[in-house]
Amino acid sequence: MRMSDRDPTQYRLCVGVMLVNGEGKAFVGKRIDNKEGDFWQMPQGGVDPGEDPGDAVLRELWEETGASAEHVQVIARLPEELFYDLPDNLKGKLWGGRYIGQRQAWYLARFTGTDAAIDLEAHDPPEFCEFKWVEPALLPELIVPFKREVYAAVVAEFESQLGS
Repeated sequence: MRMSDRDPTQYRLCVGVMLVNGEGKAFVGKRIDNKEGDFWQMPQGGVDPGEDPGDAVLRELWEETGASAEHVQVIARLPEELFYDLPDNLKGKLWGGRYIGQRQAWYLARFTGTDAAIDLEAHDPPEFCEFKWVEPALLPELIVPFKREVYAAVVAEFESQLGS
């Protein structure tokens, strides 16, 4: 999961964000392309060539949630990237077959708007078909199994900063 001996060129550079509301609950969305299971995930996405990861966080948040920068305050970033490998049935199918997984810079951000400021169709095509706010401790249970270790690490790392 952490850098260790992994070759970073085999992993797609990505940002992820734990977006928490005033009640300390985390945003999760249900992916439109989810064909199996009842899985939910936090906003995440690739970093464009030459893009600063801090800028990518705000862009991804807007694309996936419609939340503008005026409703988002970035609070923290994990000190290390987290890695996950794709399961064998997905290797070679995503991202043009170029990567075996993702390396993610994770951020914690506070959402200061209301649910009316969330617009899942802000970007075409939308990523999520629905969203909800959940207790952060539940996040590892909601994500696809191959990302659970990453979500557990994100929750543990940000736990002390989740108060409202």
